[in-house]
Amino acid sequence: MMAPKFSWRFFLPKYWLVWIGAAILYIITWLPYPVIKLLGRGVGKLIGLLASKRVNVARRNFELVYPDWTPEQREQLVKDNLFRTGMALFETAMGWWWPTWRVRRIGEVEGLDHALKVLKSGKGVFGLVIHNVNIEICCRIIGLAHPCVAFYRKHNNPLLDYMQYHGRNRSNKYMIHKRNAKALIRALDEGEIGLYFPDQDYGKNQSVFVPFGAVEKTATTTGTLMFANRANCIPMFITPQYSEKGYKVKISAPLPYLADNQAEAALTALNKDIFALVNEQPDGYLWMHKRFKTRPDDEPASLY
Repeated sequence: MMAPKFSWRFFLPKYWLVWIGAAILYIITWLPYPVIKLLGRGVGKLIGLLASKRVNVARRNFELVYPDWTPEQREQLVKDNLFRTGMALFETAMGWWWPTWRVRRIGEVEGLDHALKVLKSGKGVFGLVIHNVNIEICCRIIGLAHPCVAFYRKHNNPLLDYMQYHGRNRSNKYMIHKRNAKALIRALDEGEIGLYFPDQDYGKNQSVFVPFGAVEKTATTTGTLMFANRANCIPMFITPQYSEKGYKVKISAPLPYLADNQAEAALTALNKDIFALVNEQPDGYLWMHKRFKTRPDDEPASLY
């Protein structure tokens, strides 16, 4: 994608609220990290009060994927996920605007040797990123260890799009339009680390229905297999997580089963591994998204 350029129009009154919000966030992120965490907990409580529909989506997701948990366990997970979601607001600003020295202080990368070994062999790294809510700060962290390329969806607000693109690209190489599959294949062929989200509901087209948690039929994109098999690359998980000092990006060993010609078998194994990674820190996953919205033709009724 062409990087958005700054425009004098951004000073027009219709953008003033964006500037004010960004200024407040920028100032807050200069507070000590423990104070930011306290504010994140407060924002999480506000989300619980003001975004009840989204909270109920998360609550329903927990019922679907963790049917054996007690109601008390699931409700505690709702509270923990609200805190992580509240922190995501500040983690976005931290990822976009924090100086490098401060990001390095709270961030680490585990398993980078797996990726470097692949790159040294002349192949690209097809990084399958788990959609945790701390993704913005963790993208900055992995970029400091090794700059990456990633898919990008433009923001409807031009000023926010400018901030978002350049914030995400601060320690990485460049962004690819989300519909430009050829560009990601080319980047992988050129020996880049390409980031891709395999765990969202992209609809029925080019998806198969395989288990995710206790949900037996979950729409799972076959795009993962297309990239893994068409590009000169090795797939591996890149998981944003929390650590004692702040954040950790965990890179797995290569995933051999994505070369399986049977999409259902390969994606069943993939979802099993994704769910295992989610269960390492279930409070940090993007649960306020209708992961199971798309249903197969023989089960048209909504799970929500």
